[in-house]
Amino acid sequence: MASPPPGLALRDTRSDWVRIRTLVLLRWMAICGQLAALSVAVFVYRLQIEFGLCLLVIGASVVANLAAGFILPSNKRLSEGEALLTLLFDITQLAALLYMTGGLDNPFALLILAPVTISATALQLRTTVVLGAAAAALITVLELYALPLRLPTGAPLAVPPTLRFGFWVAIVTGILFMAVYSRRVASEIRSMSEALLAAQMALAREQKLTDLGGVVAAAAHELGTPLATIKLVSTELMEELKDDPDLASDAELIRQQADRCRDILRSMGQAGKDDLQMHFAPVAEVIREAAEPHMARGKTIELSAHPIRDGAARQPTIQRRPEIVHGLRNLVQNAVDFARSTVWVEAEWTARSLSIRVIDDGPGYPPNVLGRIGDPFIRARGEAQPDPERPEYEGMGLGLFIAKTLLERSGAELSFANAAPPTPAAAPAGGSPSGPERSGAIVEVIWPRDRIEAEAPAALGRNRPITA
Repeated sequence: MASPPPGLALRDTRSDWVRIRTLVLLRWMAICGQLAALSVAVFVYRLQIEFGLCLLVIGASVVANLAAGFILPSNKRLSEGEALLTLLFDITQLAALLYMTGGLDNPFALLILAPVTISATALQLRTTVVLGAAAAALITVLELYALPLRLPTGAPLAVPPTLRFGFWVAIVTGILFMAVYSRRVASEIRSMSEALLAAQMALAREQKLTDLGGVVAAAAHELGTPLATIKLVSTELMEELKDDPDLASDAELIRQQADRCRDILRSMGQAGKDDLQMHFAPVAEVIREAAEPHMARGKTIELSAHPIRDGAARQPTIQRRPEIVHGLRNLVQNAVDFARSTVWVEAEWTARSLSIRVIDDGPGYPPNVLGRIGDPFIRARGEAQPDPERPEYEGMGLGLFIAKTLLERSGAELSFANAAPPTPAAAPAGGSPSGPERSGAIVEVIWPRDRIEAEAPAALGRNRPITA
């Protein structure tokens, strides 16, 4: 059974995300606020409140905070169960304080939303459901039972029942809304962070492959001198050992092997030489390099590069940056994954812009997710055609997100669309099409030429349109 993608595992496992120090600081802020509100109510507005019992409830939070601060290290991360118990304590403490200060007649009842919001942001769904249900139950109890707030004269501070009921509805609705809203926003942030991490890892791998060429060239250069010395010494030994055929043959073997090492290093040096071809290339060569790993996967990949107008006939020589090659490669891979038989990769340019389109003859993007293409962790395409190389492929939208992120960082703008379905009039006489129809997805990448084009020697600019 295939293991889930790393990002998915992170999204489904949220334990150990909350530090005890964070909750302790938030609780100290709550304690200070509770003491301030209680003092103003008693000493400024002269409300009659069970002041001693309220201080006892606040003292319970103080003791809990001091115990957490002295017993547990400040960098400890709470498990899911520990975080649940901590937040459940905060909800219960606040409900007890509200019970002695008017229940829902107390406007600070709204603060019961805070622990639920924290849970929705950092903890698992079941923990948020438990805390939300507990908060709603306690608010319901407070709506029915609570010690009234009394004015200095001893008369109860009466709030109309309709207003109290409306406040109860607002808090219960707020618990549900804030939990869903906070969880949704936090999930989007986590998905984006995990996908960006995957993009950075992919780019780092590509950069390492590029840097390897320079290492090989440096090794070839450094080893050239000792090999030349070995060859010189072995030649002198052959001259001196003419009278001893066995030793002379050994010396000749040493020279032959030194020549062989020289030839190997020379070829390695040429392959890894840090010349302009490593940094700049005609756009046709860049799209060929991006598509090459997927050309043997059983689908036809047709490449073309040509100007849109005759005034820009010279083929652009662009920066051969790892993020550009890797981003285009991901687009081609996605097209090959879902194509029935053919993928088209087309480069076109004008005097001001360069565009590359990747088109396939697959099912295209589902209309309901077309506006979200490029977001991480969504199934961006319909059911994929069976792929003998990746039969387990299901797709999480991460490849398109990585491609979109990398290419946008290079200055490109991306658009995603579906090709128009073929019309009967487009079919040749006889009713059978002459070739595969471009009925699938279209991804267009457009750069301003001044953002991607590079000045390079004319030898790199093979200005012929290509087809493959």
